[in-house]
Amino acid sequence: MAYKIIWSAFAETQLDEIYEYYEMKVSSRVASKLVKEIINEPNKLLKAPFIGQEEEFLKDRAIQYRYLVFKKYKLIYSIDQENGFIKIADVFDTRQNPPKMKRTK
Repeated sequence: MAYKIIWSAFAETQLDEIYEYYEMKVSSRVASKLVKEIINEPNKLLKAPFIGQEEEFLKDRAIQYRYLVFKKYKLIYSIDQENGFIKIADVFDTRQNPPKMKRTK
């Protein structure tokens, strides 16, 4: 099956925050490069959507979440086999407290 990657509004907000942080702390060039790399990382899921491990902190949810690790970030995603989507739900900074991942917004 051919999948399409989609990003949740929440994940897009996280990308904006990552960009703004690195733009302020380092430079817009570094911020832009990092965000582009994060956006491109899930492309490997198009060929093998189940390569990410199950996310332990979200096992109690109705939807099964998996994740990829890229640099200091966990890209948390779900697979909608019926509709052919891989949805990136969150970009989580692994330096944060893991239970914070259960946030609902």
